[in-house]
Amino acid sequence: MSDFTVSQSLTTQQQEALQRATKCLAPNWPLDRMIAVNPLWNLVDRPFDNVATDMSLLAGIRCHMPVETYLSWYEEGRIQNQQLLQAAHEYGLNLSAEALIVHLSKDTGRVQSWRNIADWADLTRSNHKMSWHDEITHQISQFCAAHYQDQRPMLQRQYRQQSLNLYQHWLQVSRMDRGLSIILSESHLADEFDLLPNDQEQLFATAISELKVPSQSIYNYGQALLLDINGWGAYLAYRAFEAEKIGKSQDDVRSLLAIKLAWELVIWRYLEKHQADEFDALKERWGQQLLHTHELRSQHHDALSIPRIWARALELSEQHRLQQQLVNAQPKPSDKATLQAIFCIDVRSEVYRRALESQSREIETYGFAGFFGLPIEYEQAGTQVSRPQLPGLVPASIRVFESTPNEHKLAQTSRHAGWNRWGNAAAATFSMVESMGWWYAFKLFKKSLKGDQGHALSPTDATHWTLTRQGHALSVDDQALLAKGVLDTMGLRYYAPTVLLVGHGSHSCNNLQSAGLECGACGGQTGEVNVRVLAQLLNDTQVREALDKLGHEIPSNTQFVAALHNTMTDHVTCFQEVRDGFVYDWLQQATYLTQLERAPRLDPALLEMDKQERNEAYLKRAKDWSQTRPEWGLADNNAFIIAPRQYTRALDLNGRCFLHDYDFHLDPDSAVLERLMTAPMLVTHWINMQYNLSTTDNFKFGSGNKVLHNAVGDHIGVFEGNGGDLRIGLAMQSLHDGQQWMHTPQRLAVYIRAPQSAIAAVVAKHALLQHLINHQWLYVFQWQDQSIHRFHAGEWHPCPAND
Repeated sequence: MSDFTVSQSLTTQQQEALQRATKCLAPNWPLDRMIAVNPLWNLVDRPFDNVATDMSLLAGIRCHMPVETYLSWYEEGRIQNQQLLQAAHEYGLNLSAEALIVHLSKDTGRVQSWRNIADWADLTRSNHKMSWHDEITHQISQFCAAHYQDQRPMLQRQYRQQSLNLYQHWLQVSRMDRGLSIILSESHLADEFDLLPNDQEQLFATAISELKVPSQSIYNYGQALLLDINGWGAYLAYRAFEAEKIGKSQDDVRSLLAIKLAWELVIWRYLEKHQADEFDALKERWGQQLLHTHELRSQHHDALSIPRIWARALELSEQHRLQQQLVNAQPKPSDKATLQAIFCIDVRSEVYRRALESQSREIETYGFAGFFGLPIEYEQAGTQVSRPQLPGLVPASIRVFESTPNEHKLAQTSRHAGWNRWGNAAAATFSMVESMGWWYAFKLFKKSLKGDQGHALSPTDATHWTLTRQGHALSVDDQALLAKGVLDTMGLRYYAPTVLLVGHGSHSCNNLQSAGLECGACGGQTGEVNVRVLAQLLNDTQVREALDKLGHEIPSNTQFVAALHNTMTDHVTCFQEVRDGFVYDWLQQATYLTQLERAPRLDPALLEMDKQERNEAYLKRAKDWSQTRPEWGLADNNAFIIAPRQYTRALDLNGRCFLHDYDFHLDPDSAVLERLMTAPMLVTHWINMQYNLSTTDNFKFGSGNKVLHNAVGDHIGVFEGNGGDLRIGLAMQSLHDGQQWMHTPQRLAVYIRAPQSAIAAVVAKHALLQHLINHQWLYVFQWQDQSIHRFHAGEWHPCPAND
């Protein structure tokens, strides 16, 4: 048994390497809080190109598109010769356009990536036996699914009162699981689990010693093992992230690494004892890989030289087209507004805002962060459950709830949640029909024919919200300070008679990733709670009196109205009666115009309908339980513009740009600019990289076929099918329409109308911003009048936007 294992300990260098490896995975939020994340977020302290090389080396992960895809985009004219030459020059390649195309058309092939011991063992394994790699992934994944649902049927009685960590629980279950020997057709395999150390730190020391892993290879090896099961690793990183936000520690990622390493040790020992020839081949190959990792990395770096240039040329071409629009834009100030509508910066809002503004010069729209500056979590009255209503990077400091529970709403929510848990899993509708009979089959059929009737712009019942901090209700002065922070960042110069606060959400059926279509900044929730709470604050007479003393004088005739933009149907619902009735007409017409503009991307047949028919078709689409592409979400996002709306109002940005209003004249100390560059800019970067990497490598950073999704533990995540690793990122149906990519992978371009000195000063204060900019995870530009300059490595470089 493991008690006889010779005790060993890790050196400081080995400990540090293991710790670094456990930090390589970014958190991935559960289904009910699904937000966009850059899956390489914890590696942004290194250049993007270097990380892309390491991902290719350690896990065969692609951070670029295939060369043939870039070639097709070049032939379509999306990549221009001038930008292709510039990209090649940046990478030290100076050729004529003709010679460059020939060079960049070469098939670079695939270089062999790092192999873990299980992968090397599979090379000589009989085709009639289960793959080591596949069974390891399946066993660990099924175990984690049971462990994190608190399903421990195999936990022995003597352990049930103990707090076993993840490794110890896995070891206890694995020692009892004689089925592993049968599945893998290895009769003595179970003996090896009995010989593993009970303590995970002892396991690390033993495995590193027996597998002869040099200290300088531990980080790469540990990272490769975790990337091999990065779905569960990312979920455990989320649990650690959430624990850290409340001052606790949680280190299950380290235990997951121990489990993976334990399997490697089991295979090594088993082959050594029972299959000498295979072990000799394994030992030789493993030793050579450890010896030549540096050369292997160089091969991957060289193999990516062509995709790197193509990717950069695509970015330069797309940036150039947008920059031409920006420098040629004529400011288009509105008249004294009758209606001001503040929308989320979400790219989907850009289309609707243009449609709304086109109807009158008395309409102004603004872009603002989707959580509306409120650091809140929402607790439904009458329950003990709370949910975040803000970006995942930020901890909530205020709790809000309805002052009076709505018992009917509570019962309805409970029934709806229970029904959804059963019926909204991808394959569950079939079992529901089987169990419920023709009644449910008829219900599904009816849902596919009947549109959503809840879109009418009618007021809802008034709700009073209570705001608390650490269990104490906020005073009027506290509420005024909270509102002041929002208004300072919002930057309104005056207040129209009607100010719409427009959150957003989506609506689709039978969609486990539906939260990913809600506001990406609001913890996977709609912005409804945020705008309703903010409207209450800004309409409150006492709060207004306190705000007056703080420098914000709101006219008595100004009405703040909470509203919600349904990005699936493009209806805007107001949550209270609007005094100016013509606002409803403007909103309805904006819906029709937006639906028309979005129609070609969703279904060209929509163009053949009149506006009423098209509207009904959108509503039907939202209720269609068989619809795998309800909307395109934030696909094809490419830029974030921080500037007054008057400079972009005349531009058609094709629903690809995040837009946040900002006037540097109102921000003399750059405090607002700093908030924008350290919060919304990071959120847009996360969204951009989630879409990019879900596209370039959907196997590792996406979630495959949505039709095959099944929920794990109700909300933990999804399997594609009934097993394998937990899937993260976006499904293919959110990125590809069956014929072409609907998202173009390119790193986010951020355009800021502010003095260069102000932008540089903000960057100088934050190491994270320096990493993102200098390591080219995103691009930052200053846009001023007819010139655009890029900021990189502490210097400003002019962009030839007018060519």
